[in-house]
Amino acid sequence: MSRIEARRDEDTVAAGPLVDRLLGGLPAEALITDPDVTASYANDMASFCPAGDPAVVVLPRTVEQVQHVMRTATELGVPVVPQGARTGLSGAANATDGCIVLSLTKMDRILEIDPVDRIAVVEPGVVNATLSRAVGDHGLYYPPDPSSWEMCTIGGNIGTASGGLCCVKYGVTAEYVLGLDVVLADGRLMSTGRRTAKGVAGYDLTRLFVGSEGSLGIVVRAVLALRPKPPGHLVLAAEFPSGAAACDAVCRIMAGGHVPSLLELMDRTTVKAVNDMAHMGLPESTEALLLAAFDTTDPAADLAAVGALCEAAGATQVVPAEDAAESELLLQARRTALVALEAVKGTTMIDDVCVPRSRLGELIDGVERIAEKHRLTIGVVAHAGDGNTHPTVCFDARDSEESRRARESFDEIMALGLDLGGTITGEHGVGVLKKEWLARELGPVGLEMQRAVKQVFDPLGILNPGKLF
Repeated sequence: MSRIEARRDEDTVAAGPLVDRLLGGLPAEALITDPDVTASYANDMASFCPAGDPAVVVLPRTVEQVQHVMRTATELGVPVVPQGARTGLSGAANATDGCIVLSLTKMDRILEIDPVDRIAVVEPGVVNATLSRAVGDHGLYYPPDPSSWEMCTIGGNIGTASGGLCCVKYGVTAEYVLGLDVVLADGRLMSTGRRTAKGVAGYDLTRLFVGSEGSLGIVVRAVLALRPKPPGHLVLAAEFPSGAAACDAVCRIMAGGHVPSLLELMDRTTVKAVNDMAHMGLPESTEALLLAAFDTTDPAADLAAVGALCEAAGATQVVPAEDAAESELLLQARRTALVALEAVKGTTMIDDVCVPRSRLGELIDGVERIAEKHRLTIGVVAHAGDGNTHPTVCFDARDSEESRRARESFDEIMALGLDLGGTITGEHGVGVLKKEWLARELGPVGLEMQRAVKQVFDPLGILNPGKLF
Protein backbone atom coordinates (compact mmCIF):
# COMPACT_ATOMS: atom_id res chain seq x y z
CA MET A 1 0.00 0.00 0.00
CA SER A 2 1.35 3.45 -0.92
CA ARG A 3 1.81 6.19 1.69
CA ILE A 4 -0.95 8.22 0.04
CA GLU A 5 -3.37 5.27 0.15
CA ALA A 6 -2.46 4.59 3.79
CA ARG A 7 -3.13 8.19 4.74
CA ARG A 8 -6.49 8.11 2.95
CA ASP A 9 -7.48 4.96 4.86
CA GLU A 10 -6.54 6.62 8.17
CA ASP A 11 -8.55 9.73 7.24
CA THR A 12 -11.56 7.58 6.31
CA VAL A 13 -11.48 5.85 9.69
CA ALA A 14 -11.09 9.16 11.55
CA ALA A 15 -13.88 10.74 9.54
CA GLY A 16 -16.30 7.87 10.25
CA PRO A 17 -17.86 9.18 13.50
CA LEU A 18 -17.98 12.70 12.06
CA VAL A 19 -19.80 11.56 8.93
CA ASP A 20 -22.22 9.47 10.97
CA ARG A 21 -23.08 12.46 13.14
CA LEU A 22 -23.51 14.71 10.12
CA LEU A 23 -25.82 12.17 8.46
CA GLY A 24 -28.07 12.47 11.52
CA GLY A 25 -29.30 15.81 10.19
CA LEU A 26 -28.32 15.86 6.54
CA PRO A 27 -29.37 13.90 3.46
CA ALA A 28 -26.68 11.60 2.10
CA GLU A 29 -26.42 13.61 -1.14
CA ALA A 30 -25.30 16.66 0.87
CA LEU A 31 -22.05 14.93 1.89
CA ILE A 32 -18.95 14.18 -0.18
CA THR A 33 -16.36 11.85 1.31
CA ASP A 34 -14.52 10.54 -1.75
CA PRO A 35 -10.94 11.85 -1.23
CA ASP A 36 -10.47 12.44 -4.95
CA VAL A 37 -13.50 14.73 -4.96
CA THR A 38 -12.93 16.43 -1.60
CA ALA A 39 -9.42 17.31 -2.78
CA SER A 40 -10.97 19.50 -5.47
CA TYR A 41 -12.46 21.65 -2.70
CA ALA A 42 -9.13 22.15 -0.94
CA ASN A 43 -8.17 25.61 -2.15
CA ASP A 44 -9.17 28.83 -3.85
CA MET A 45 -7.27 30.57 -6.67
CA ALA A 46 -4.38 32.01 -4.64
CA SER A 47 -0.76 30.96 -5.14
CA PHE A 48 1.66 30.18 -2.29
CA CYS A 49 -1.12 29.30 0.14
CA PRO A 50 -0.99 25.88 1.83
CA ALA A 51 -4.14 23.76 1.88
CA GLY A 52 -5.02 20.67 3.88
CA ASP A 53 -7.10 17.56 3.23
CA PRO A 54 -10.79 17.93 4.19
CA ALA A 55 -12.42 15.09 6.09
CA VAL A 56 -15.73 15.79 4.35
CA VAL A 57 -17.40 18.35 2.11
CA VAL A 58 -20.94 19.36 3.04
CA LEU A 59 -23.28 21.14 0.62
CA PRO A 60 -26.30 22.25 2.66
CA ARG A 61 -29.47 23.67 1.15
CA THR A 62 -31.17 25.06 4.27
CA VAL A 63 -30.32 27.16 7.30
CA GLU A 64 -31.26 24.23 9.55
CA GLN A 65 -28.71 22.04 7.81
CA VAL A 66 -25.99 24.64 8.38
CA GLN A 67 -26.98 24.79 12.04
CA HIS A 68 -26.68 21.02 12.31
CA VAL A 69 -23.20 21.12 10.79
CA MET A 70 -22.03 23.76 13.26
CA ARG A 71 -23.54 21.98 16.28
CA THR A 72 -21.80 18.79 15.20
CA ALA A 73 -18.51 20.58 14.63
CA THR A 74 -18.68 22.23 18.06
CA GLU A 75 -19.51 18.96 19.82
CA LEU A 76 -16.63 17.12 18.14
CA GLY A 77 -14.19 20.04 18.01
CA VAL A 78 -13.83 19.81 14.23
CA PRO A 79 -12.74 22.88 12.22
CA VAL A 80 -15.12 24.25 9.60
CA VAL A 81 -13.99 26.09 6.45
CA PRO A 82 -16.82 28.00 4.73
CA GLN A 83 -16.61 28.28 0.96
CA GLY A 84 -18.38 29.95 -1.93
CA ALA A 85 -17.22 29.62 -5.53
CA ARG A 86 -13.53 29.57 -4.48
CA THR A 87 -12.64 32.47 -6.76
CA GLY A 88 -10.79 34.17 -3.91
CA LEU A 89 -7.18 35.28 -4.21
CA SER A 90 -5.83 35.08 -0.66
CA GLY A 91 -6.31 31.46 0.43
CA ALA A 92 -9.21 32.40 2.71
CA ALA A 93 -11.24 29.40 1.49
CA ASN A 94 -8.40 26.88 1.75
CA ALA A 95 -9.12 23.69 3.67
CA THR A 96 -7.27 22.56 6.79
CA ASP A 97 -6.47 18.93 7.54
CA GLY A 98 -9.48 17.01 8.83
CA CYS A 99 -11.89 19.91 8.46
CA ILE A 100 -15.47 20.11 7.29
CA VAL A 101 -15.57 22.12 4.10
CA LEU A 102 -18.93 23.88 4.21
CA SER A 103 -19.72 24.78 0.61
CA LEU A 104 -22.68 27.16 0.41
CA THR A 105 -23.10 27.09 -3.36
CA LYS A 106 -26.36 25.09 -3.16
CA MET A 107 -27.99 27.85 -1.09
CA ASP A 108 -28.52 29.93 -4.20
CA ARG A 109 -32.01 31.38 -4.00
CA ILE A 110 -32.97 35.01 -4.46
CA LEU A 111 -35.66 35.16 -1.79
CA GLU A 112 -37.04 38.62 -2.42
CA ILE A 113 -36.63 41.73 -4.58
CA ASP A 114 -38.48 44.77 -3.26
CA PRO A 115 -38.55 47.80 -5.62
CA VAL A 116 -40.20 50.03 -3.00
CA ASP A 117 -37.69 49.48 -0.20
CA ARG A 118 -34.97 48.87 -2.82
CA ILE A 119 -33.63 45.72 -1.24
CA ALA A 120 -32.89 42.16 -2.24
CA VAL A 121 -32.86 39.24 0.18
CA VAL A 122 -30.58 36.44 -0.95
CA GLU A 123 -28.89 33.25 0.13
CA PRO A 124 -25.07 33.18 0.14
CA GLY A 125 -24.65 30.98 -2.93
CA VAL A 126 -26.30 33.43 -5.34
CA VAL A 127 -23.85 34.39 -8.09
CA ASN A 128 -23.16 38.11 -8.31
CA ALA A 129 -24.07 38.37 -12.01
CA THR A 130 -27.31 36.40 -11.46
CA LEU A 131 -28.41 38.89 -8.81
CA SER A 132 -27.42 41.85 -10.97
CA ARG A 133 -29.50 40.62 -13.88
CA ALA A 134 -32.47 39.74 -11.70
CA VAL A 135 -32.68 43.15 -10.04
CA GLY A 136 -32.10 44.79 -13.43
CA ASP A 137 -35.41 43.32 -14.57
CA HIS A 138 -37.03 45.48 -11.86
CA GLY A 139 -35.23 48.65 -12.92
CA LEU A 140 -32.76 48.29 -10.05
CA TYR A 141 -29.00 47.98 -9.73
CA TYR A 142 -26.64 46.09 -7.41
CA PRO A 143 -23.35 47.96 -7.90
CA PRO A 144 -20.55 45.76 -6.45
CA ASP A 145 -19.10 43.99 -9.49
CA PRO A 146 -15.82 42.10 -8.95
CA SER A 147 -14.00 41.02 -12.10
CA SER A 148 -15.14 37.46 -11.32
CA TRP A 149 -18.79 38.55 -11.11
CA GLU A 150 -19.94 35.81 -13.49
CA MET A 151 -18.65 33.18 -11.02
CA CYS A 152 -18.26 34.65 -7.52
CA THR A 153 -21.04 34.41 -4.97
CA ILE A 154 -22.62 37.02 -2.74
CA GLY A 155 -21.53 35.09 0.35
CA GLY A 156 -17.94 35.16 -0.85
CA ASN A 157 -18.25 38.86 -1.68
CA ILE A 158 -19.46 39.51 1.85
CA GLY A 159 -16.72 37.35 3.37
CA THR A 160 -13.95 39.31 1.68
CA ALA A 161 -15.70 42.71 1.46
CA SER A 162 -15.29 42.66 -2.31
CA GLY A 163 -15.15 45.73 -4.51
CA GLY A 164 -15.18 45.95 -8.27
CA LEU A 165 -14.86 48.22 -11.25
CA CYS A 166 -17.61 50.65 -10.20
CA CYS A 167 -16.35 51.32 -6.68
CA VAL A 168 -15.16 54.83 -7.47
CA LYS A 169 -18.75 56.04 -7.71
CA TYR A 170 -20.84 53.42 -5.98
CA GLY A 171 -18.65 51.99 -3.23
CA VAL A 172 -17.91 48.43 -2.10
CA THR A 173 -19.89 45.46 -0.78
CA ALA A 174 -19.90 46.67 2.84
CA GLU A 175 -21.96 49.70 1.84
CA TYR A 176 -24.73 47.49 0.43
CA VAL A 177 -25.14 44.90 3.19
CA LEU A 178 -27.98 46.08 5.42
CA GLY A 179 -28.58 42.92 7.43
CA LEU A 180 -27.46 39.33 7.83
CA ASP A 181 -28.60 36.02 9.20
CA VAL A 182 -25.55 34.25 10.61
CA VAL A 183 -25.13 30.76 12.04
CA LEU A 184 -22.66 31.01 14.90
CA ALA A 185 -19.99 28.49 15.80
CA ASP A 186 -22.27 26.68 18.25
CA GLY A 187 -25.17 26.49 15.78
CA ARG A 188 -27.26 29.37 17.08
CA LEU A 189 -28.87 31.64 14.49
CA MET A 190 -28.35 35.38 14.88
CA SER A 191 -29.86 38.23 12.87
CA THR A 192 -28.04 41.54 12.48
CA GLY A 193 -28.90 44.85 10.90
CA ARG A 194 -32.14 45.85 9.29
CA ARG A 195 -34.33 46.18 6.18
CA THR A 196 -34.85 49.91 6.60
CA ALA A 197 -32.95 52.71 4.89
CA LYS A 198 -31.70 53.93 8.28
CA GLY A 199 -30.93 52.20 11.56
CA VAL A 200 -28.34 52.68 14.33
CA ALA A 201 -29.55 50.36 17.09
CA GLY A 202 -26.60 48.91 18.97
CA TYR A 203 -23.17 47.96 17.69
CA ASP A 204 -22.92 47.49 13.94
CA LEU A 205 -22.44 43.73 13.90
CA THR A 206 -23.38 43.57 10.24
CA ARG A 207 -20.25 45.50 9.27
CA LEU A 208 -18.24 43.29 11.62
CA PHE A 209 -19.14 40.20 9.62
CA VAL A 210 -18.45 41.83 6.25
CA GLY A 211 -14.82 41.06 5.50
CA SER A 212 -14.44 38.55 8.35
CA GLU A 213 -13.66 35.72 5.89
CA GLY A 214 -15.88 33.17 7.61
CA SER A 215 -13.95 33.44 10.87
CA LEU A 216 -16.84 34.67 13.02
CA GLY A 217 -19.90 32.86 11.65
CA ILE A 218 -21.62 31.46 8.57
CA VAL A 219 -23.69 33.94 6.57
CA VAL A 220 -26.87 32.18 5.45
CA ARG A 221 -28.98 35.14 4.34
CA ALA A 222 -28.28 38.74 3.39
CA VAL A 223 -30.41 41.85 3.00
CA LEU A 224 -28.79 43.98 0.30
CA ALA A 225 -29.40 47.59 -0.63
CA LEU A 226 -30.19 48.36 -4.27
CA ARG A 227 -30.09 51.52 -6.35
CA PRO A 228 -32.14 52.67 -9.31
CA LYS A 229 -30.69 51.31 -12.51
CA PRO A 230 -28.52 54.01 -14.11
CA PRO A 231 -28.28 54.76 -17.82
CA GLY A 232 -25.70 52.69 -19.68
CA HIS A 233 -21.99 53.49 -19.45
CA LEU A 234 -20.19 55.53 -22.05
CA VAL A 235 -16.45 54.92 -21.91
CA LEU A 236 -13.36 56.89 -22.88
CA ALA A 237 -9.90 55.42 -23.47
CA ALA A 238 -6.82 57.61 -23.01
CA GLU A 239 -3.26 56.60 -23.91
CA PHE A 240 -0.33 57.91 -21.88
CA PRO A 241 3.45 57.89 -22.39
CA SER A 242 4.03 56.87 -18.75
CA GLY A 243 2.24 55.49 -15.73
CA ALA A 244 3.03 58.73 -13.89
CA ALA A 245 1.20 60.78 -16.53
CA ALA A 246 -1.85 58.52 -16.29
CA CYS A 247 -1.86 58.86 -12.50
CA ASP A 248 -1.59 62.63 -12.87
CA ALA A 249 -4.73 62.49 -15.00
CA VAL A 250 -6.49 60.49 -12.28
CA CYS A 251 -5.60 63.14 -9.71
CA ARG A 252 -6.84 65.93 -11.99
CA ILE A 253 -10.13 64.12 -12.61
CA MET A 254 -10.82 63.55 -8.92
CA ALA A 255 -9.67 67.03 -7.86
CA GLY A 256 -11.95 68.51 -10.53
CA GLY A 257 -15.00 67.09 -8.78
CA HIS A 258 -15.89 64.59 -11.49
CA VAL A 259 -17.67 61.40 -10.47
CA PRO A 260 -16.93 58.72 -13.06
CA SER A 261 -18.73 55.43 -12.68
CA LEU A 262 -15.47 53.73 -13.53
CA LEU A 263 -11.84 54.85 -13.67
CA GLU A 264 -9.50 51.98 -14.50
CA LEU A 265 -5.83 51.76 -15.46
CA MET A 266 -3.91 49.10 -17.36
CA ASP A 267 -0.15 49.29 -17.89
CA ARG A 268 1.67 48.30 -21.07
CA THR A 269 2.31 44.74 -19.83
CA THR A 270 -1.39 44.23 -19.15
CA VAL A 271 -2.50 45.72 -22.48
CA LYS A 272 -0.14 43.39 -24.35
CA ALA A 273 -1.37 40.37 -22.37
CA VAL A 274 -5.01 41.19 -23.18
CA ASN A 275 -4.19 41.57 -26.87
CA ASP A 276 -2.23 38.32 -26.93
CA MET A 277 -5.10 36.38 -25.39
CA ALA A 278 -8.22 38.10 -26.73
CA HIS A 279 -6.93 39.87 -29.88
CA MET A 280 -8.78 43.07 -28.99
CA GLY A 281 -6.50 45.42 -30.86
CA LEU A 282 -5.70 47.64 -27.87
CA PRO A 283 -2.87 50.16 -28.49
CA GLU A 284 0.36 48.45 -27.40
CA SER A 285 2.40 51.59 -28.12
CA THR A 286 1.05 53.15 -24.94
CA GLU A 287 2.72 52.85 -21.53
CA ALA A 288 -0.59 53.16 -19.70
CA LEU A 289 -4.21 53.01 -20.81
CA LEU A 290 -6.81 54.80 -18.71
CA LEU A 291 -10.50 53.95 -19.04
CA ALA A 292 -13.05 56.43 -17.72
CA ALA A 293 -16.80 55.90 -17.82
CA PHE A 294 -19.88 57.91 -16.95
CA ASP A 295 -23.47 56.73 -16.55
CA THR A 296 -24.96 60.21 -16.20
CA THR A 297 -27.73 61.82 -18.24
CA ASP A 298 -25.12 63.52 -20.46
CA PRO A 299 -22.12 61.18 -20.48
CA ALA A 300 -20.67 62.66 -23.68
CA ALA A 301 -20.22 66.04 -21.99
CA ASP A 302 -18.62 64.43 -18.95
CA LEU A 303 -16.25 62.44 -21.15
CA ALA A 304 -15.29 65.58 -23.06
CA ALA A 305 -14.36 67.34 -19.81
CA VAL A 306 -12.35 64.36 -18.59
CA GLY A 307 -10.71 63.99 -21.99
CA ALA A 308 -9.45 67.56 -21.75
CA LEU A 309 -7.95 66.80 -18.33
CA CYS A 310 -6.25 63.72 -19.74
CA GLU A 311 -4.72 65.78 -22.54
CA ALA A 312 -3.52 68.35 -20.02
CA ALA A 313 -1.81 65.53 -18.12
CA GLY A 314 0.03 64.43 -21.27
CA ALA A 315 -2.26 61.91 -22.95
CA THR A 316 -1.06 61.12 -26.46
CA GLN A 317 -4.51 60.08 -27.63
CA VAL A 318 -8.02 60.32 -26.18
CA VAL A 319 -10.75 58.24 -27.81
CA PRO A 320 -14.33 58.35 -26.51
CA ALA A 321 -16.51 55.38 -27.39
CA GLU A 322 -19.26 56.23 -29.83
CA ASP A 323 -21.87 53.88 -28.44
CA ALA A 324 -22.69 51.18 -25.90
CA ALA A 325 -21.12 48.42 -28.01
CA GLU A 326 -17.72 50.14 -28.15
CA SER A 327 -17.97 50.89 -24.43
CA GLU A 328 -18.68 47.27 -23.62
CA LEU A 329 -15.69 46.14 -25.68
CA LEU A 330 -13.38 48.38 -23.62
CA LEU A 331 -14.89 47.16 -20.36
CA GLN A 332 -14.47 43.56 -21.49
CA ALA A 333 -10.79 44.24 -22.09
CA ARG A 334 -10.47 45.42 -18.49
CA ARG A 335 -12.40 42.44 -17.10
CA THR A 336 -10.12 40.10 -19.07
CA ALA A 337 -6.91 41.60 -17.66
CA LEU A 338 -6.18 39.23 -14.77
CA VAL A 339 -6.94 36.11 -16.80
CA ALA A 340 -4.72 37.42 -19.60
CA LEU A 341 -1.82 38.06 -17.23
CA GLU A 342 -2.12 34.51 -15.88
CA ALA A 343 -1.63 33.24 -19.42
CA VAL A 344 1.75 35.02 -19.70
CA LYS A 345 3.60 32.45 -17.58
CA GLY A 346 0.91 30.09 -16.35
CA THR A 347 0.78 31.31 -12.73
CA THR A 348 0.22 34.66 -11.08
CA MET A 349 0.37 36.23 -7.65
CA ILE A 350 -2.19 39.00 -7.64
CA ASP A 351 -1.42 41.71 -5.15
CA ASP A 352 -4.16 43.96 -3.83
CA VAL A 353 -2.49 47.07 -2.47
CA CYS A 354 -4.58 50.20 -2.00
CA VAL A 355 -2.88 53.59 -1.58
CA PRO A 356 -4.10 57.19 -1.43
CA ARG A 357 -4.90 58.36 -4.97
CA SER A 358 -2.28 61.08 -4.64
CA ARG A 359 0.43 58.40 -4.31
CA LEU A 360 -0.75 56.08 -7.04
CA GLY A 361 2.05 57.13 -9.40
CA GLU A 362 4.68 56.36 -6.76
CA LEU A 363 3.31 52.86 -6.33
CA ILE A 364 3.33 52.15 -10.06
CA ASP A 365 6.89 53.45 -10.43
CA GLY A 366 7.94 51.37 -7.43
CA VAL A 367 6.41 48.21 -8.86
CA GLU A 368 8.35 48.75 -12.09
CA ARG A 369 11.60 48.97 -10.11
CA ILE A 370 10.73 45.79 -8.21
CA ALA A 371 10.01 43.96 -11.47
CA GLU A 372 13.39 44.99 -12.89
CA LYS A 373 15.19 44.03 -9.68
CA HIS A 374 13.72 40.51 -9.65
CA ARG A 375 13.80 40.04 -13.46
CA LEU A 376 10.06 39.34 -13.55
CA THR A 377 7.03 40.34 -15.57
CA ILE A 378 4.66 42.29 -13.31
CA GLY A 379 1.58 43.79 -14.89
CA VAL A 380 -0.40 46.48 -13.09
CA VAL A 381 -4.13 46.86 -13.42
CA ALA A 382 -5.90 49.20 -11.05
CA HIS A 383 -9.17 50.62 -9.87
CA ALA A 384 -7.40 53.92 -10.27
CA GLY A 385 -10.30 56.02 -9.04
CA ASP A 386 -9.96 54.65 -5.52
CA GLY A 387 -6.23 53.88 -5.51
CA ASN A 388 -6.73 50.10 -5.43
CA THR A 389 -3.99 48.47 -7.51
CA HIS A 390 -3.51 44.87 -8.55
CA PRO A 391 0.19 44.39 -9.34
CA THR A 392 0.21 40.91 -10.83
CA VAL A 393 3.41 38.87 -10.69
CA CYS A 394 3.68 36.44 -13.62
CA PHE A 395 5.91 33.41 -13.09
CA ASP A 396 6.47 29.76 -13.90
CA ALA A 397 5.47 27.75 -10.81
CA ARG A 398 7.64 24.85 -12.04
CA ASP A 399 10.74 27.01 -11.72
CA SER A 400 11.68 27.09 -8.04
CA GLU A 401 14.08 30.00 -8.45
CA GLU A 402 11.55 32.11 -10.31
CA SER A 403 8.91 31.20 -7.76
CA ARG A 404 11.19 32.41 -4.98
CA ARG A 405 11.71 35.72 -6.74
CA ALA A 406 7.96 36.03 -7.31
CA ARG A 407 7.27 35.66 -3.60
CA GLU A 408 9.97 38.17 -2.70
CA SER A 409 8.64 40.70 -5.19
CA PHE A 410 5.11 40.24 -3.80
CA ASP A 411 6.32 41.04 -0.29
CA GLU A 412 8.24 44.08 -1.48
CA ILE A 413 5.11 45.42 -3.16
CA MET A 414 3.18 44.96 0.08
CA ALA A 415 5.87 46.84 2.00
CA LEU A 416 5.84 49.61 -0.60
CA GLY A 417 2.09 50.01 -0.23
CA LEU A 418 2.33 50.40 3.55
CA ASP A 419 5.23 52.86 3.19
CA LEU A 420 3.01 55.00 0.95
CA GLY A 421 0.29 55.16 3.58
CA GLY A 422 -1.80 52.41 2.06
CA THR A 423 -3.26 49.08 3.09
CA ILE A 424 -2.35 45.48 2.25
CA THR A 425 -5.75 44.71 0.77
CA GLY A 426 -8.53 46.79 -0.71
CA GLU A 427 -10.93 43.98 -1.63
CA HIS A 428 -9.31 40.52 -1.83
CA GLY A 429 -8.94 39.92 1.90
CA VAL A 430 -6.14 38.54 4.06
CA GLY A 431 -6.69 34.77 4.15
CA VAL A 432 -3.44 32.84 4.45
CA LEU A 433 -1.45 34.90 1.99
CA LYS A 434 -1.24 38.13 3.99
CA LYS A 435 -1.39 37.03 7.62
CA GLU A 436 2.06 38.36 8.43
CA TRP A 437 1.28 41.64 6.72
CA LEU A 438 -2.01 42.10 8.58
CA ALA A 439 -0.08 41.99 11.84
CA ARG A 440 2.29 44.66 10.54
CA GLU A 441 -0.55 46.92 9.41
CA LEU A 442 -2.67 46.61 12.55
CA GLY A 443 0.10 46.76 15.11
CA PRO A 444 0.14 44.77 18.38
CA VAL A 445 -2.79 46.53 20.06
CA GLY A 446 -5.02 46.33 17.01
CA LEU A 447 -4.18 42.66 16.53
CA GLU A 448 -4.94 41.92 20.19
CA MET A 449 -8.39 43.51 19.91
CA GLN A 450 -9.19 41.59 16.71
CA ARG A 451 -8.22 38.32 18.36
CA ALA A 452 -10.43 39.19 21.31
CA VAL A 453 -13.42 39.66 18.97
CA LYS A 454 -12.67 36.30 17.37
CA GLN A 455 -12.60 34.66 20.82
CA VAL A 456 -16.07 35.97 21.67
CA PHE A 457 -17.68 34.57 18.53
CA ASP A 458 -15.58 31.42 18.18
CA PRO A 459 -14.19 30.36 21.59
CA LEU A 460 -13.10 26.94 20.32
CA GLY A 461 -11.34 28.41 17.29
CA ILE A 462 -13.11 26.08 14.82
CA LEU A 463 -14.24 28.67 12.26
CA ASN A 464 -11.80 28.94 9.37
CA PRO A 465 -8.71 28.44 11.54
CA GLY A 466 -5.36 29.71 10.36
CA LYS A 467 -6.81 32.61 8.40
CA LEU A 468 -6.33 36.33 9.08
CA PHE A 469 -4.02 35.85 12.09
